[in-house]
Amino acid sequence: MSDPPSSAEHRALWAYTLPFAVFMGGLALVSAVQAFAPEEGGPLWLSDPKYWVYPLQALACGALLLWFWKTYEWGAKWHAFTGILAGLVVLAVWISPQWLPGATARTDGFNPDTFAGSPALWWSTVALRFLRLVVVVPLLEEIFWRGFLLRYLIREDFTKVPFGAFSWFSFGVVVVMFGLAHYGPDLVPALLTCVIYNLVAIRTKSLTSCVIAHAVTNLGLGIYIMETRQWGFW
Repeated sequence: MSDPPSSAEHRALWAYTLPFAVFMGGLALVSAVQAFAPEEGGPLWLSDPKYWVYPLQALACGALLLWFWKTYEWGAKWHAFTGILAGLVVLAVWISPQWLPGATARTDGFNPDTFAGSPALWWSTVALRFLRLVVVVPLLEEIFWRGFLLRYLIREDFTKVPFGAFSWFSFGVVVVMFGLAHYGPDLVPALLTCVIYNLVAIRTKSLTSCVIAHAVTNLGLGIYIMETRQWGFW
């Protein structure tokens, strides 16, 4: 029989999974609220709840990340060049379908211009959206996908598995699950994205490098969205 998990192991499990679970819960909340919205009209908070759920989601997940910060294993050294290069490659992969002839512009989504009549609300909305996109999401997703699941599928006591350890099974399962989590028009780019981020983890042995790659991708994507007004990429 294996020994029961220690309190440190319990805390590590919560630290690596709870922020991601709360994030996914926020996405589910958007769908749940929309289910009660009238087919036409209705208040914005009910018809399009992402405008208030996403900021709360970012703040809640950010608070959890700070609470568990000392639990995470970031790696002895980080490779900024590898992370930045990988992030730019993924950015190209993610938006490349829009370069194909006949591609439909993705203009339906989180549009901050909804609050164009109030500069303070517009700026706060954009600031919180970028906080979520560039800081919170790269942290919680890399902590979960690369920091937790990629190791957990090798050994249940994942903290005993060195970060960046390779297994065909864990590599493949994480790629498939990451793709399914982004199911829809981003499915194929998501599958390729996960392959690249997994390779960054294996190559650098650094969670920090993976976060850098993801943050660079999302920052570039955010700039692309604001410039092209393709809100569907949020």
